[in-house]
Amino acid sequence: MHVRTRWPWISLLLGAVVALNPVGLDFLRSAFSGEQLSRNIAQPIVLSALAILVLVGIIEWLVRFVVFKRRARGAS
Repeated sequence: MHVRTRWPWISLLLGAVVALNPVGLDFLRSAFSGEQLSRNIAQPIVLSALAILVLVGIIEWLVRFVVFKRRARGAS
């Protein structure tokens, strides 16, 4: 039995909205360039936010996997 799952598009869309707005772009820019103080402040925040988005994506994928698996089993 093959269970078709989809990409976690809600998490990807949320990450894109957070990262690609002017405040997010400025924060990313200061996290990986600029002066040492702004890098030390912004980099852990950006990396933590990235880890949270990855975790949310994994949770979304697992939920979709379970839902599609139950639907496939119920339809048989």
